[in-house]
Amino acid sequence: MKRFAPFALAMSFSMPALAQEAALGAVSPALQDYLTTTVDSDLWSRPHLAPRDRSIVTVSALIARGQTADLPAQVDRAFANGVTPTELSEIVTHLAFYAGVGTAQAAAPIIAAAFEARDVVPADLPGREVELLPQDADGEATRVQAVDDLLGDAVPGLATFTTDPLFAEVWLRPGLEPRDRSLVTITSLIALGQTEQLSGHLNRALANGLTATEAGEVVTHLAFYSGWPAAFSAGPVVKEVLDAR
Repeated sequence: MKRFAPFALAMSFSMPALAQEAALGAVSPALQDYLTTTVDSDLWSRPHLAPRDRSIVTVSALIARGQTADLPAQVDRAFANGVTPTELSEIVTHLAFYAGVGTAQAAAPIIAAAFEARDVVPADLPGREVELLPQDADGEATRVQAVDDLLGDAVPGLATFTTDPLFAEVWLRPGLEPRDRSLVTITSLIALGQTEQLSGHLNRALANGLTATEAGEVVTHLAFYSGWPAAFSAGPVVKEVLDAR
């Protein structure tokens, strides 16, 4: 049975966590203290978002932004917080569409190393051929019309691929619940400063079960992992969506 690349080889793509922490302490002891107290303690202990969700948000943001230095530690934390190998696999697949194929490829060796350490093999993970979740026909028709209104005949290929495979397959894959796909999507949009589509996807997230409190906390969490400007760009959009509901 084919296995992933050896753990040591995959780990060569990133600095070991202890060496990374030591380097940061040598460069900025103040920042190391902020990470230990404000981030790892205060932020992660807030009750407004479950630890599992915080891990999904954090891993998604790091992948979307191509910031792989902290990814090994955060993938380990995700496992500890209950994120499954299938869910991590689906997060990578989903982000290839929302943050670019290259970001998924950059993250793959690190996540493969975490799988290797846990004896997760490719045969354990879902391939493309899976039984898809049912699609909301009315909602999909509304989405298609909105894309048509936005693009017209200017970019027909984008409209085609947005329908299939993105919404006809990727969004319907059962390895990640619709709420969690929405969580990954809005995280990617906020992390990359792409707020143009945030309103629509936040409404979808709320329809998929994300709460208003959780949505606000995603922005708070991402202030630390994507920067204050990204969070403050997203905050007014989130406010507008929540006020309208």
